[in-house]
Amino acid sequence: MKNLFSTSLSKKKLAIIFASFLVFAVSLGILFYEGSKKTVALTLNGQEKVIKTHADTIQEIFDELNIPIHSEDYVFPTASSRVKNNSEIVWKPAKQVQIVKGNEKKTVWTTTDTVAELLKEQNIVLTKYDHISPGTQEPIKSKMNIAIKNAISLTLKDGGHQKQVWSTSATVADFLTQQGIKLNKYDRVEPSLTAKIKENAVINVIRVEKVTDVVEEPVQFAVVTKKDAKLAKGKQKVVSEGKQGLISRNFEVILENGKMISRKLISEKKVREKQDKVVALGTRVLIAQVSRGESSGGKEFYVSSTAYTASCNGCSGHTATGINLHANPDAKVIAVDPSVIPLGTKVYVEGYGYAVAADTGSAINGYKIDVFFPSNSEAFRWGNRKVKIKILK
Repeated sequence: MKNLFSTSLSKKKLAIIFASFLVFAVSLGILFYEGSKKTVALTLNGQEKVIKTHADTIQEIFDELNIPIHSEDYVFPTASSRVKNNSEIVWKPAKQVQIVKGNEKKTVWTTTDTVAELLKEQNIVLTKYDHISPGTQEPIKSKMNIAIKNAISLTLKDGGHQKQVWSTSATVADFLTQQGIKLNKYDRVEPSLTAKIKENAVINVIRVEKVTDVVEEPVQFAVVTKKDAKLAKGKQKVVSEGKQGLISRNFEVILENGKMISRKLISEKKVREKQDKVVALGTRVLIAQVSRGESSGGKEFYVSSTAYTASCNGCSGHTATGINLHANPDAKVIAVDPSVIPLGTKVYVEGYGYAVAADTGSAINGYKIDVFFPSNSEAFRWGNRKVKIKILK
């Protein structure tokens, strides 16, 4: 019985010793396995991480981490490179970006950090007048849309003042807004606000103003004559002086770029009524008639003669001595050169009769006279003739 118990105990000790050895061996194996791993520093899309791995290549590390690598991604060293202890590995995933430039669209993959870096990568050069959205310092994001508008050269005329400008606007209205130009009520633009802008186009802003011009203008008075039997014939007397009237006129004036293009009368009103001048004309004596009983013993000589009427071209109807020939059509009057025949001299003209030298004329010089007739037909019949004239007194 004692031997049996001793044998059983020995078997248990052997089992314990074997199990302990097995645990030790496994632990030793684990320690050896772990100790054989390589330490790797990873920078994954900007995030730093340190791992231990048995991977032989960089691609195997990403496979272990379940990170898919695309051909557009940035990996350093390359995915096929072998892993060394204390390796530093950088991975930056590429982002898909759409670039819209004018009517052109282009989809690219990039690992750049900012819009500016992407432009440099794509060899896109912007001028200071070009517009890009979002801005060049914006970070690149996946599926980002980048719009580029290239500026074009334009000529801007504003109110007659001209300058060269650059613009990325699509329409004339957008361009004016970009330039900070405001249109007033009557202003107009050529071409129209909805027109598309083209390279080297001329945008003409015409400044239109409507103003009211008030003008006060004098109204000339008339001279009214009335007969006065108390005055000697040919005499005049001012009964009342004339006064000018005054009228106010309102004009609508349209100016384009400061220059008047139209002026239209829109209203008028009388400010002051005019007052006509009244002149009395004497009718008491018929100055021009000469009595046949006058002395006939004066000087005689020949003169050349013509005839005229009160309505001849350039005639006023009044003689140099004040006789109104319209009011006295039967008057016997001749026009003379006063240095030959003094005004007021009574004469007898052959074929015409008794008359008075009461008028002058620019063409009457020397021994020449002009005889008065009430009608054109009588003056034409007289014509141009040489006559004898006798000075009465």
